[in-house]
Amino acid sequence: MELTKGVTLPELSLTKDPIPGFRFSVFFFAGGVNPNPLDIRFQKVSGLSAEVTTESLSEGGQNLYTQKLPTGIQYGNLVLERGMVIGSPLNLEFNATMALFKFATSNVLVTLLSESKLPLAAWLFMKAYPVKWSTSDLNAEPALVIDTMELAYTRMQILRV
Repeated sequence: MELTKGVTLPELSLTKDPIPGFRFSVFFFAGGVNPNPLDIRFQKVSGLSAEVTTESLSEGGQNLYTQKLPTGIQYGNLVLERGMVIGSPLNLEFNATMALFKFATSNVLVTLLSESKLPLAAWLFMKAYPVKWSTSDLNAEPALVIDTMELAYTRMQILRV
């Protein structure tokens, strides 16, 4: 692909196929420490959303419509699900929050990966902290025990390759 005279870039392999969402990783960056291998594997990630909040403003004499003015950005909570893990530093952080009401924020990076495990897209959640922790029901029928962790955060940055 030639951009300007004499400058060429390698041809990008663009695909028209939808990108599957089952290859991903989750990294917690707390205090500059490398993530624990136990705390990067999750079964499901949800809550990747942002919404502009608005306020309606009625203009004097205008009864057909109202102006909608942007007032801010609202984020949904980041929800992570995985099979129950023993010996996880992340579990210790959640336990400190839920049992002792001690909060330690962390940046969280969720990365969508290609078939060759290269990053395609990412979402960076800044100053995330636990707000909910639940464990699936215990049942005599064979099934995995699933922990669900919910995080609030101050800001999300969407990164695309």
